Amino acid sequence: MKLLVPYLTAGVTENWIDYLLAMQAAGADAVEIGLPFSDPMLDGVTIQQASDQALARGVTIDSILAEIKGVPVRVPLIAFTYANLVFRPGADEFCRRLAEAGFRGLIVPDLPLDEAASVEAAAASHGIELTLLVAPVTPDDRLAEIVARSRGYIYAVSRMGTTGERDALASSAATLAARIKAAQAARIDAASALPVLVGFGVSGPAQAAEAGRAGDGVVIGSALMRRVLDGATPADLEAEVRALRAALDRADQEATADHASHAEISGHRG
Repeated sequence: MKLLVPYLTAGVTENWIDYLLAMQAAGADAVEIGLPFSDPMLDGVTIQQASDQALARGVTIDSILAEIKGVPVRVPLIAFTYANLVFRPGADEFCRRLAEAGFRGLIVPDLPLDEAASVEAAAASHGIELTLLVAPVTPDDRLAEIVARSRGYIYAVSRMGTTGERDALASSAATLAARIKAAQAARIDAASALPVLVGFGVSGPAQAAEAGRAGDGVVIGSALMRRVLDGATPADLEAEVRALRAALDRADQEATADHASHAEISGHRG
Protein backbone atom coordinates (compact mmCIF):
# COMPACT_ATOMS: atom_id res chain seq x y z
CA MET A 1 0.00 0.00 0.00
CA LYS A 2 1.22 3.47 -0.84
CA LEU A 3 1.66 5.72 2.17
CA LEU A 4 -0.12 9.05 2.62
CA VAL A 5 1.40 11.59 5.00
CA PRO A 6 -0.44 14.93 5.09
CA TYR A 7 1.08 17.98 6.76
CA LEU A 8 -0.63 20.27 9.27
CA THR A 9 0.70 23.49 10.80
CA ALA A 10 0.14 23.24 14.54
CA GLY A 11 -1.95 26.03 15.97
CA VAL A 12 -3.00 27.45 12.62
CA THR A 13 -6.56 27.72 13.95
CA GLU A 14 -8.09 27.38 17.38
CA ASN A 15 -9.50 24.00 16.40
CA TRP A 16 -6.39 22.68 14.64
CA ILE A 17 -6.63 19.37 16.51
CA ASP A 18 -9.93 18.75 14.70
CA TYR A 19 -8.05 18.95 11.38
CA LEU A 20 -5.55 16.41 12.68
CA LEU A 21 -8.33 13.99 13.63
CA ALA A 22 -9.98 14.57 10.24
CA MET A 23 -6.76 13.58 8.47
CA GLN A 24 -6.58 10.44 10.56
CA ALA A 25 -10.20 9.56 9.81
CA ALA A 26 -9.59 10.07 6.08
CA GLY A 27 -6.90 7.39 5.92
CA ALA A 28 -3.61 9.15 6.61
CA ASP A 29 -0.82 6.72 7.50
CA ALA A 30 0.98 9.39 9.55
CA VAL A 31 0.74 13.15 9.93
CA GLU A 32 3.56 15.66 9.80
CA ILE A 33 2.96 18.40 12.37
CA GLY A 34 4.68 21.64 11.47
CA LEU A 35 5.95 23.51 14.52
CA PRO A 36 5.62 27.23 13.63
CA PHE A 37 8.88 29.11 13.21
CA SER A 38 9.45 32.75 12.34
CA ASP A 39 12.04 32.07 9.61
CA PRO A 40 11.11 28.82 7.83
CA MET A 41 13.65 28.87 5.01
CA LEU A 42 12.33 25.87 3.07
CA ASP A 43 8.65 26.72 3.36
CA GLY A 44 6.84 28.49 0.55
CA VAL A 45 4.25 31.22 0.85
CA THR A 46 1.37 29.02 2.01
CA ILE A 47 3.18 27.31 4.89
CA GLN A 48 4.76 30.62 5.88
CA GLN A 49 1.30 32.18 6.06
CA ALA A 50 0.05 29.27 8.15
CA SER A 51 3.02 29.61 10.52
CA ASP A 52 2.53 33.37 10.79
CA GLN A 53 -1.15 32.85 11.56
CA ALA A 54 -0.30 30.33 14.28
CA LEU A 55 2.36 32.58 15.82
CA ALA A 56 -0.03 35.53 15.73
CA ARG A 57 -2.44 33.44 17.79
CA GLY A 58 0.31 33.18 20.40
CA VAL A 59 1.06 29.48 20.10
CA THR A 60 4.37 28.15 21.42
CA ILE A 61 6.09 24.79 21.44
CA ASP A 62 4.87 24.36 25.01
CA SER A 63 1.25 25.12 24.12
CA ILE A 64 1.35 22.85 21.06
CA LEU A 65 2.76 19.88 22.97
CA ALA A 66 0.29 20.44 25.79
CA GLU A 67 -2.65 20.50 23.36
CA ILE A 68 -1.64 17.39 21.49
CA LYS A 69 -0.73 15.28 24.50
CA GLY A 70 -3.53 12.84 25.20
CA VAL A 71 -5.34 13.39 21.89
CA PRO A 72 -6.66 10.02 20.62
CA VAL A 73 -4.30 9.73 17.66
CA ARG A 74 -3.75 6.24 16.23
CA VAL A 75 -1.26 7.19 13.51
CA PRO A 76 2.36 8.27 14.00
CA LEU A 77 2.96 11.99 14.44
CA ILE A 78 6.12 13.45 12.93
CA ALA A 79 7.33 16.88 14.04
CA PHE A 80 8.56 19.08 11.19
CA THR A 81 10.65 21.95 12.52
CA TYR A 82 13.87 23.89 12.23
CA ALA A 83 17.23 23.46 13.92
CA ASN A 84 16.90 26.65 15.95
CA LEU A 85 13.90 25.25 17.81
CA VAL A 86 15.68 21.95 18.44
CA PHE A 87 18.94 23.39 19.75
CA ARG A 88 17.40 26.19 21.82
CA PRO A 89 16.42 23.83 24.68
CA GLY A 90 18.99 21.22 23.60
CA ALA A 91 18.39 18.22 21.36
CA ASP A 92 17.91 15.79 24.25
CA GLU A 93 15.35 17.97 26.02
CA PHE A 94 13.53 18.71 22.77
CA CYS A 95 13.25 15.04 21.81
CA ARG A 96 12.21 14.06 25.32
CA ARG A 97 9.34 16.54 25.21
CA LEU A 98 8.29 15.33 21.76
CA ALA A 99 8.18 11.74 22.97
CA GLU A 100 6.18 12.67 26.07
CA ALA A 101 3.62 14.40 23.87
CA GLY A 102 3.22 11.30 21.72
CA PHE A 103 5.39 12.07 18.68
CA ARG A 104 7.12 9.24 16.87
CA GLY A 105 9.27 11.10 14.37
CA LEU A 106 11.20 14.28 13.66
CA ILE A 107 12.25 16.12 10.49
CA VAL A 108 14.69 19.05 10.65
CA PRO A 109 15.21 20.18 7.04
CA ASP A 110 17.93 22.75 7.80
CA LEU A 111 20.01 20.35 9.90
CA PRO A 112 23.26 19.64 8.00
CA LEU A 113 24.07 15.96 7.85
CA ASP A 114 27.55 16.67 9.20
CA GLU A 115 26.00 18.23 12.32
CA ALA A 116 23.18 15.74 12.85
CA ALA A 117 24.90 13.25 15.16
CA SER A 118 23.77 14.84 18.42
CA VAL A 119 20.16 15.05 17.24
CA GLU A 120 20.28 11.46 15.96
CA ALA A 121 21.51 10.25 19.35
CA ALA A 122 18.95 12.28 21.29
CA ALA A 123 16.11 11.16 19.04
CA ALA A 124 17.08 7.50 19.28
CA SER A 125 17.36 7.64 23.06
CA HIS A 126 13.75 8.83 23.29
CA GLY A 127 12.27 6.53 20.64
CA ILE A 128 12.01 9.27 18.02
CA GLU A 129 12.82 8.45 14.38
CA LEU A 130 14.89 11.18 12.70
CA THR A 131 13.91 11.28 9.03
CA LEU A 132 16.44 12.76 6.61
CA LEU A 133 15.86 14.49 3.29
CA VAL A 134 17.39 13.85 -0.13
CA ALA A 135 17.29 16.52 -2.84
CA PRO A 136 17.70 16.13 -6.61
CA VAL A 137 21.21 17.63 -6.39
CA THR A 138 22.39 15.38 -3.54
CA PRO A 139 25.56 13.62 -4.74
CA ASP A 140 25.65 9.84 -4.71
CA ASP A 141 28.02 9.48 -1.77
CA ARG A 142 25.96 11.81 0.41
CA LEU A 143 22.74 10.11 -0.73
CA ALA A 144 24.12 6.72 0.34
CA GLU A 145 24.98 8.12 3.77
CA ILE A 146 21.49 9.60 4.17
CA VAL A 147 19.95 6.26 3.20
CA ALA A 148 22.05 4.55 5.87
CA ARG A 149 21.21 7.03 8.62
CA SER A 150 17.57 8.00 8.00
CA ARG A 151 14.86 6.47 10.15
CA GLY A 152 11.12 6.05 9.65
CA TYR A 153 11.21 6.89 5.97
CA ILE A 154 13.37 8.72 3.46
CA TYR A 155 12.02 12.09 2.35
CA ALA A 156 12.56 12.62 -1.38
CA VAL A 157 12.40 16.35 -2.12
CA SER A 158 10.83 16.34 -5.58
CA ARG A 159 12.25 19.68 -6.72
CA MET A 160 14.75 22.31 -5.68
CA GLY A 161 13.29 25.35 -3.93
CA THR A 162 10.64 25.82 -1.29
CA THR A 163 7.42 23.97 -0.61
CA GLY A 164 4.31 25.06 -2.47
CA GLU A 165 1.63 24.04 -4.93
CA ARG A 166 2.68 23.36 -8.52
CA ASP A 167 0.84 22.73 -11.79
CA ALA A 168 2.75 19.49 -12.34
CA LEU A 169 4.95 17.14 -10.39
CA ALA A 170 8.62 17.80 -11.10
CA SER A 171 10.20 15.26 -13.44
CA SER A 172 13.08 15.00 -11.00
CA ALA A 173 10.79 13.21 -8.51
CA ALA A 174 10.85 9.85 -10.26
CA THR A 175 14.57 10.06 -10.96
CA LEU A 176 15.37 10.86 -7.34
CA ALA A 177 13.13 8.11 -5.96
CA ALA A 178 14.84 5.60 -8.28
CA ARG A 179 18.28 6.76 -7.08
CA ILE A 180 17.26 6.31 -3.45
CA LYS A 181 15.85 2.85 -4.08
CA ALA A 182 19.03 1.85 -5.93
CA ALA A 183 21.15 3.06 -3.02
CA GLN A 184 19.03 1.03 -0.61
CA ALA A 185 19.26 -2.07 -2.78
CA ALA A 186 23.04 -1.77 -2.81
CA ARG A 187 23.30 -2.03 0.97
CA ILE A 188 20.28 -3.96 2.34
CA ASP A 189 17.64 -6.42 1.23
CA ALA A 190 14.30 -5.11 -0.03
CA ALA A 191 12.43 -6.25 3.08
CA SER A 192 14.53 -3.92 5.24
CA ALA A 193 14.31 -0.86 2.99
CA LEU A 194 12.66 2.28 4.34
CA PRO A 195 9.73 3.75 2.43
CA VAL A 196 10.63 6.55 0.02
CA LEU A 197 8.07 9.35 0.31
CA VAL A 198 7.94 12.12 -2.26
CA GLY A 199 7.16 15.65 -1.10
CA PHE A 200 7.54 19.36 -1.95
CA GLY A 201 5.21 20.67 -4.63
CA VAL A 202 2.76 17.76 -4.68
CA SER A 203 -0.69 19.21 -5.40
CA GLY A 204 -3.94 17.28 -5.73
CA PRO A 205 -4.91 13.63 -6.23
CA ALA A 206 -3.43 13.17 -9.71
CA GLN A 207 0.00 14.39 -8.63
CA ALA A 208 -0.21 12.39 -5.42
CA ALA A 209 -0.83 9.24 -7.46
CA GLU A 210 2.10 10.10 -9.74
CA ALA A 211 4.36 10.66 -6.74
CA GLY A 212 3.15 7.39 -5.24
CA ARG A 213 4.07 5.54 -8.41
CA ALA A 214 7.54 7.09 -8.30
CA GLY A 215 8.15 6.15 -4.67
CA ASP A 216 6.33 4.43 -1.85
CA GLY A 217 4.01 7.27 -0.97
CA VAL A 218 3.61 11.00 -0.70
CA VAL A 219 3.85 13.92 1.70
CA ILE A 220 1.43 16.74 0.90
CA GLY A 221 1.21 20.00 2.79
CA SER A 222 0.75 23.30 0.97
CA ALA A 223 -2.32 22.21 -1.00
CA LEU A 224 -4.06 21.21 2.23
CA MET A 225 -2.93 24.20 4.25
CA ARG A 226 -4.16 26.53 1.50
CA ARG A 227 -7.61 25.04 1.96
CA VAL A 228 -7.44 25.64 5.72
CA LEU A 229 -6.28 29.23 5.25
CA ASP A 230 -9.15 29.76 2.81
CA GLY A 231 -11.66 28.63 5.45
CA ALA A 232 -12.09 24.90 4.85
CA THR A 233 -13.68 23.09 7.78
CA PRO A 234 -12.29 19.87 9.25
CA ALA A 235 -15.00 18.00 7.31
CA ASP A 236 -13.88 19.73 4.10
CA LEU A 237 -10.28 18.74 4.76
CA GLU A 238 -11.30 15.17 5.51
CA ALA A 239 -12.90 15.01 2.07
CA GLU A 240 -9.69 16.36 0.49
CA VAL A 241 -7.54 13.76 2.22
CA ARG A 242 -9.99 10.98 1.33
CA ALA A 243 -9.62 11.97 -2.33
CA LEU A 244 -5.84 11.74 -2.01
CA ARG A 245 -6.14 8.36 -0.29
CA ALA A 246 -8.40 7.05 -3.06
CA ALA A 247 -6.06 8.27 -5.81
CA LEU A 248 -3.07 6.59 -4.18
CA ASP A 249 -4.98 3.36 -3.69
CA ARG A 250 -6.15 3.30 -7.32
CA ALA A 251 -2.61 3.88 -8.55
CA ASP A 252 -1.34 1.10 -6.31
CA GLN A 253 -4.02 -1.32 -7.54
CA GLU A 254 -3.24 -0.47 -11.16
CA ALA A 255 0.47 -1.03 -10.59
CA THR A 256 -0.21 -4.38 -8.92
CA ALA A 257 -2.44 -5.45 -11.80
CA ASP A 258 0.19 -4.42 -14.36
CA HIS A 259 2.87 -6.34 -12.48
CA ALA A 260 0.70 -9.44 -12.34
CA SER A 261 -0.08 -9.16 -16.05
CA HIS A 262 3.59 -8.82 -16.97
CA ALA A 263 4.49 -11.77 -14.76
CA GLU A 264 1.82 -13.90 -16.44
CA ILE A 265 3.07 -12.95 -19.90
CA SER A 266 6.67 -13.73 -18.91
CA GLY A 267 5.54 -17.07 -17.51
CA HIS A 268 3.89 -18.04 -20.78
CA ARG A 269 6.98 -17.01 -22.71
CA GLY A 270 9.17 -19.13 -20.42
